[in-house]
Parts: sequence; C-alpha cells; structure tokens
Amino acid sequence: MLTSTHALSGAAVGALTAVIAPELLPAAVVVGLLAGVAPDLDLLWTHRKTTHFPVYGAVATLAVGLVAAATGGSFALLLAVAAAAFSLHPLMDVLCGGVEVRPWEATSERAVYDHARRRWLRPRRLVRYAGAPEELLLTAGVGLPVVVVTTDTLRQSMVVIIVVSGLFIAVRRRLAPLAERLFADGSKKL
Repeated sequence: MLTSTHALSGAAVGALTAVIAPELLPAAVVVGLLAGVAPDLDLLWTHRKTTHFPVYGAVATLAVGLVAAATGGSFALLLAVAAAAFSLHPLMDVLCGGVEVRPWEATSERAVYDHARRRWLRPRRLVRYAGAPEELLLTAGVGLPVVVVTTDTLRQSMVVIIVVSGLFIAVRRRLAPLAERLFADGSKKL
C-alpha cells in the first residue's frame, strides 16, 4: 500500500486516544503517523522484509498495550500507539498486492516476510496493488475520521495527504516505466 495510506492509518490509531486521553490527541496522531510510515524505511534494503514484522509486531503491540493499560501513563499510551501503528503496516501490506514495479500484473507471490515462520506471506490483493483506485477509498476512509477529530495544522496536513494520495493514484500506472528506467538492473522488485 501507499506510504500515505499507512501514514493515515497510523494517525487514525493515534486519533483513538481521543476517547481515553484527549489531551494526548495531537501528539498521538503525530506518533501514529510516523510509526505507521516507519516500516517503509526498508525500501533502502529488502522492501517488506527488513523492517516489516507481521507476527512479532502484533506480539509487541499486545505487550506494550498491556503495560499502557496497567500504568495509564502518557508515555506508555504513546508507545502503545507507536507499536500498534508500526505493526498495522505489514498487516495492511498483506492485504495488498506483491512487491513489484508493475503490481497490477500480479506476478509476485511475496507480500510481507514473516520472520517468525521464515517465509514470505502471499498477497491477498483485497486492494489489488499499491496505488489502485480502491486504495483511495481506504485512504479517505482512515483519513477523514482523523480530519474530524483533529484541529488546525494537523487537520490541514491530513487533507493534504489525502489529496496527494489521490493525485498519485491517478498517475500510478504511468510511473512504472520511469521506475524501470531508474532501477535498470532488470529487477522487478522494489
């Protein structure tokens, strides 16, 4: 999925703090947004493997969430938001297409690497590929509630992310030839 979809999904996780700790809302939204994007740092190495942890991330989120519930501290709650947003990212990627330059061709059976089982999980393609038109619905679906509960700069930032996502989705399929020229080593993976 697009980094912007992950960013807004992480922000939505942070926005859930409005229910139990409204005073943490702005910080939690920013923490969730950053943590939701963080796994894509592995674009520099092996994408969807190096920093994507679908099993271990979920276990860590549960542990941190229990600590946050037991202590009720602000730091623990923000850490729980970060863990949840970080671990949501690879789970969402499994629902999308594989890791490839032209994901609409559905040639890859590698969605996310499962470190616990030491194998690649196959893509489920509920969202056919990163940048598919249906992803805009998901992006708006997770982003608009954040727009509603945040104010001022955060609200404007969320709207900009949704609009930029829409623009990227509009040109996504035209970008594959450019990516192939940039990564002219013959590899079909990003």
